[in-house]
Order: sequence, then structure tokens, then C-alpha cells
Amino acid sequence: MSLFSSAEAARTMAMRAQLEGKGKGNGKGFPIRAVIGLFVALSVLAFFLSNNTFFRSSEQVYQQTINPPNAKRPDRQTSNLQHSKTQPIPITLSCESPTATVCERRSTPMPTPHLTTSYNSPSCPEYFRWIHDDLRHWKSTGITREMIENAHEYATFRLVVLDGRVYVQEYYGKFMTRNVFSLWGILQLVNRYPGRVPDLDLMFNCMDQPAVKSFEYNSSTPPPVFHYCNNDKTWDILFPDWSFWGWPEINIKPWASLLKEMKEANEEMKWIDREPYAFWRGNPHMGGNRFDLLKCNVTDEHDWNARIYAQDWKQEEMQGFRHSDLARQCDNRYRIYVDGLAWSVSQKYIMACNSPTLFLDTPWIEFFQRGLVPGHHYWPIRGNNKCRAIKVAVDFGNGHNEEAQAMGKASSDFFQEEVKMDFVYDYMLHLLTEYAKLLRFKPSIPENATELCLESIACRAPTNVKKFLLESMEKTTHEAEPCSLPPPFTPKELQQMQERKANAAKEVAVLEEEANKF
Repeated sequence: MSLFSSAEAARTMAMRAQLEGKGKGNGKGFPIRAVIGLFVALSVLAFFLSNNTFFRSSEQVYQQTINPPNAKRPDRQTSNLQHSKTQPIPITLSCESPTATVCERRSTPMPTPHLTTSYNSPSCPEYFRWIHDDLRHWKSTGITREMIENAHEYATFRLVVLDGRVYVQEYYGKFMTRNVFSLWGILQLVNRYPGRVPDLDLMFNCMDQPAVKSFEYNSSTPPPVFHYCNNDKTWDILFPDWSFWGWPEINIKPWASLLKEMKEANEEMKWIDREPYAFWRGNPHMGGNRFDLLKCNVTDEHDWNARIYAQDWKQEEMQGFRHSDLARQCDNRYRIYVDGLAWSVSQKYIMACNSPTLFLDTPWIEFFQRGLVPGHHYWPIRGNNKCRAIKVAVDFGNGHNEEAQAMGKASSDFFQEEVKMDFVYDYMLHLLTEYAKLLRFKPSIPENATELCLESIACRAPTNVKKFLLESMEKTTHEAEPCSLPPPFTPKELQQMQERKANAAKEVAVLEEEANKF
């Protein structure tokens, strides 16, 4: 009942009392009856006023409980895809104290962020499903302390996380700052998701090539070793490489910053306005495939539609890295990816250019690469006749602009959306969590291990290294839950992926055969 209808009812009852009094003439009971009637009418009015205020107040309280003031009402169709929100906690770094490089234990540990809502996390990208496959070798046996200690011969360092604190025992194989930025990345993960990284103990290989050869462990359980790449003959566990946090020796910025710059550069120059050639720049002495690629450069006799440039990094450093800005190397319609001594960190920079990537066949894979689909994200190039294959690909793309642009966009979108740093950290978290579930012992701090923290790495770093460390540092804990890890691939799904890859290679082979007729 509304406020208006309540008052109207009270007035009606008062008028009725007056009329009844008038109808009885000037009897002695009239004043008493009139007073009683007026009192009743006022009581009814007061009742409805008070109850109406209560109803309205209760409704406001209910609405504020469901939708707090200034809160945006979630869309019904998208609310289930939102993350569980948390209150971010600032992450600080101070190098002013004389003991800044010493990891001081907090009097109280950093609290685990409190969840304020309960929306379901979105599903992780499809390539996360390979985490299950990478850990399959230890699914039945688990991982013992002895297995880990026997793997030290393959490792650059041993890493232990215990109660949210990080410890490292370094061995051999330090190359540039690979180990520094790999460890820095793990520290960022621990700080980003406080209380979420489980206790664990692992061995990490920072060298070019994976170490665990499958043929050596046909009848036994292989040692668990983390590395940046593997192939079908090695069983190293794939982990994001150090360059996601920066590579100061050759002035490659942290991935988050560079990805933003590349997106802006892509928007500045339309694909149709770029040079109609396939471009590659790098060190040709890092593997036979690269050196062989030099043959595809333009000469007086042949133009394979390729423009190949050898990069002299020593000279480039002396010139202030003026010719190696990766965000400014997307001015050709096509890019070429070729591996080095193993995988190459250049893959993500090349494929984020919004230009079709001519992907030279390689046995090496890194963690995100398994989410790429040939014929959709890139154009596969066979290694046995790469120069002609490059020419065929460029000629086809220049004659089919719409299809070429669609492939370049699919590749660029993949890296912008599915290999952004949020997902890099989530991949690390899920991998380490699943790995920790396999441990059959309680991790402990190794003898001669050193505790790591932000200060112990950043405060004493050289200027050029410190610059990228600080730029890639997480400034607060993450305000959302990680994405939800999808289940393993089924055998049928794996077969379908192999068939799609084979079909893409066949289609390219047919185009090359047709081109050879002319």
C-alpha cells in the first residue's frame, strides 16, 4: 500500500465519524464519539505511515546489500565469466637501507587477499591443457627427493618455495642474465598470488637446449627438470623463458611493455601499406637453419621475396640499439621465424606483428606454441626448399590480401589476448601447483641455499639490469582469481590436432607444386 492510499483511508474514516455524529443530531454522546473516531483515524494514519517507511527502508537495505552504492550491476550473461575479485595489496621495494640486499622476515606474513565476490574464473587458454601432458611421466610414480637430487647434473639452479619464501641453490651454466630474470619472474608470481604458490622443490635448466633425453629413460622414470623448450626427443618441463621480464644484454624490454608498443605500432601502419616482402633480422650464426636462410636473400639472379639482415649485436650495442627496436620491425607484410641452436625467444615478437609469419619447420617448441594452428596463425615453410617456399607464400599473400591479413590478425590477436602477462603468470601458477601435487616429500631448505627477495636481486643489480627488473615488477597483488585450468586433451582431440597440422602442410605443398609448373 502506498503512502498516498494510507492517508486517504485515514481521512475517509475521520469523515465517516463526523457524518455519523451529524446524523444523530445534537445528542449528548456526539462529542465523545467524535473524539473517539478522530483518535482512531489518527492511529490508523500513524500505523500506515510507520509501516510504509519500514517497507521502503527494508527495500533500500536489501538493494544496498545486493548492489552497494556506486557499484556496477553485473551483466547476467557475463557475470559468470568474471574473476573472483580481491582487494589488492601494494608490493614495495626499497634499496635505501644498508641491509636492503638481505631478505628480512616480516613480523607477520603478507595476508592472502580476501575474496569479496564469488564469480567463476574464466577458463584458461587451450594451450594450458598441455600442462597435464608435460607432467605425465610422474603421474603414477610421483616425484621423490632422490629424483630431484639426481637431476642436479642438468640444472643451472635448484629452487625451493617454502611457506611463501623463495630459496635458490645455484650450480653451473649461468649465461648472461637468464637465471636472474627467470628467478625474478618466479618472485613476481609469489608476490602476485600470495599464499597461492605451494611448497615445492625443483631443478631448472637455463641453457639453450633441453637436457633430459627420452631414449635414456625408456625403462625408468626421468628426472624432473624445468626448461624453456623441448622436442619429441626430450622430456624437460616447459616454463616461460626469462625474456618475458626483459633481456638487458640486447635491450629487449619486458613483454608487457613491448606488447603494448607493438600494438600501437601495428595500428599506425596498415598491412596493405607495408613492404610486400618477407623480413628477418637476427644472428645467422646461431644454428644451421639461420645460416642457410641467408641464401634466400635477394641477388642479381633471384628475388625470393625475402629481405634477410644479419644482426651484429656488438655493433648494435655500440650504436645504442638503434636498429633493433622490435616494435619498429613490423613494416613488412610478412615475417620469417627460424629457430636457433634450439627455440628462439624471437618467436613471440615476430608473430605479434600483425603480419603473416612464414614459420620455418622446427622440432623445438615452447609453452604457448602448442596453441598455434598452422594455416590459421602461421604459414608453414618446409626446410628442404625454403627459398622457393617463401616466394610462393609471399606471392600468394600479395594476390590474396584478405586471407593474408586474416592470418596476420589471428596471430597478433593470439599473443595480445592469450599470451599476455596475466596468462603467463597463470600458466606458471597452474604448472607449479600441479607439479607440487606430485611431490612425495615435504620440501626443505637445501644446504648452502640462499633466500631470494626483491631487494636481494634488484638492489645490487647493474643499472641496465635494474631498469628492466623494476619495469617488470608487480606493483600489487593480483585483484582476481587465476583462470580455471581446463582438463587434459583426449586421445581423439590429439589426433584431430595432428590431422589439422598435416592437412595444412599438404595444402601448402600443393601450392608450391603448382608454382613450380611456371
